[in-house]
Amino acid sequence: MPAIIWILVALTGAAGWSMLALHNGETVNAAWLVLAAVCSYLVAYRFYSRFIATRVVALDDTITTPAHRLANGRDFVPTSRWVLFGHHFAAIAGAGPLVGPVLAAQFGYLPGTIWIVVGVILGGAVQDFVILAGSVRRNGKSLGQMAKDEIGPFTGMLAMIAILAIMVILIAVLTLIVVKALAESPWGVFTILCTIPIALAMGFWMKVIRPGKTMEATIAGVALLLLALVAGRWVAASPTLGPMFTLSAVTISWGLMIYGFVASVPPVWMLLAPRDYLSTFVKSATIVTLGAGILITLPNLQLPAITHFIDGTGPVFAGKLFPFCFITIACGAISGFHSLVSSGTTPKMLDKESDARVIGYGAMLMESFVAVMAICAASILDPGVYFAMNAPLALLGGSAETAAAAVQHWGFTLAPGQMEAVAHAMGETTLLARTGGAPTLAVGMAQIFAGVFGKGLTALWYHFAIMFEALFILTSIDAGTRVGRFMVQELGGHIWKPLGHTSSWFSTIVSSALIVAAWGWFLIQGVTDPLGGINSLWPLFGISNQLLAAVALSVGTTLIIRADRARYAWVTLLPLSWLLAVTSTAAWQKMFSDDPRLGFLSHVTQTAAKVAAGTLDPAKGGRMILNDRIDAALCAMFLLITWAVVVSSARVWVGVGLGTRDTGRGKEAAVPA
Repeated sequence: MPAIIWILVALTGAAGWSMLALHNGETVNAAWLVLAAVCSYLVAYRFYSRFIATRVVALDDTITTPAHRLANGRDFVPTSRWVLFGHHFAAIAGAGPLVGPVLAAQFGYLPGTIWIVVGVILGGAVQDFVILAGSVRRNGKSLGQMAKDEIGPFTGMLAMIAILAIMVILIAVLTLIVVKALAESPWGVFTILCTIPIALAMGFWMKVIRPGKTMEATIAGVALLLLALVAGRWVAASPTLGPMFTLSAVTISWGLMIYGFVASVPPVWMLLAPRDYLSTFVKSATIVTLGAGILITLPNLQLPAITHFIDGTGPVFAGKLFPFCFITIACGAISGFHSLVSSGTTPKMLDKESDARVIGYGAMLMESFVAVMAICAASILDPGVYFAMNAPLALLGGSAETAAAAVQHWGFTLAPGQMEAVAHAMGETTLLARTGGAPTLAVGMAQIFAGVFGKGLTALWYHFAIMFEALFILTSIDAGTRVGRFMVQELGGHIWKPLGHTSSWFSTIVSSALIVAAWGWFLIQGVTDPLGGINSLWPLFGISNQLLAAVALSVGTTLIIRADRARYAWVTLLPLSWLLAVTSTAAWQKMFSDDPRLGFLSHVTQTAAKVAAGTLDPAKGGRMILNDRIDAALCAMFLLITWAVVVSSARVWVGVGLGTRDTGRGKEAAVPA
């Protein structure tokens, strides 16, 4: 593109940021937020990602990738750029970019938006890109194995164990969100079930029947998926078929466990890659349409740019703007989970090194845009409606009158009958205290789509959005399980060598069963017991994910320095420094804060006092105390291991600088094509 075009793009982005930051108390149109983000992404991809590709990781298409060199038709499979982009994007884009920004909107739209855009350009996309490039040069090794090889065996082994534990928690949390979205939802269940045979047909078409004919499979697959979406609504309304696809949470949980196992065992081209590729069309089309809807309807941002809840008194969740805005937004800006995909399935499927730029950096920019759309959808809602939906029922009082009083106490207004009107428009009986972020996002999406296609379809769009969220998150589960299987094989191979043979069907089946059993146990316990299973570990989701990102950036910095490119190490050191400050502060506060809403140990004290006073059942109180102590112990363990990795990495960096450690350039599998 001519230089004048890029100057215009940059000026448009600057104008958007200026309108957001310098509004002087007046309402701002949401279109400025969209323009600011999109222009920033375009400039970052064109210039910054190109700098990283050419200078920092030095992509080279004359080097044979592991997908060709180690091709086995199962995990190592050369895959076309856009099919792999679809798989990678679908795998990394889970619950975080959807619900995290919605919850963080309690601080106002501006802090979250700045972090989503700046964080992804300088942090999240950099992490994904660098780790992907490093793994490709090391035969597709996982993050934990690279830590062990590049930093040191002892610290690396600790990192591998911690990473696997975090992975189990992340998959279980993501699966529980899907279960809650699909339980008693025949439309969602039917549509998602349909994606499996469609993906299988696409996989065989592109690999066996018409090799390389990606466009043919794409057209047929998208058409069938749209048909499934429409048919899903008809099935849900059918008195005969509706009950058949109305499943309980426990049934869906077992079904997802079976699916996770099945998706992680067969060749990646058969089900996982085509299904993720297909899902990406739904995800990207919905998000792009949402952005276009904002540019067409031009809604105003109703939430303030910054609220007084930055002091930590917010009703949605406890904690001050720093560090919990950055922890809550999570995957919308940077996510440790992404580094596991970037060193898991994706490097084993990369056709040529230059594809890593659009897949590693570009897919993360796309996910960040999802987060921008989420914070837009939340911010165009009336503030009273937003807080009435996201505050816990205990704070709202359980009725429209008490909710209005609570919202007024927080400095906003909720008109009589306003919540009832919103619920009726969405086809719901009530939307009070619909916490978690997903319902709020669905309401915001429905209002934007209704503004484009007509208000008579508002309820339809609301339920479509709920189903869309489940489909959005599900793709992280199948890919996550496969990545988890790789990690079990690498770690288990140190204990029992046959388990480490990645090309063995026996090893594949056993390790897949082990990882599914691990996250499945937490899932089933969480579904059947409100205080058990993954529910007890839920508070660790955000912090553990961001601590994992710090580990990934430490490994990425080590890869850069040991490749004799230390002058470019600031590319990963900059986000690493910020992330260490954020995660260490958050972890410390989660353990030792005096606020029982925030600190695990102070909540133990509060719960014990309630049990002693007779206001809380001793059995329930005992379980709550145990959960808090487990959370505090795991939080401390993850924090200590993260810092152990950072310190060990720093020793390697200093050693390379002083010449006492080799650069390790020979470890890069630079085999000419």
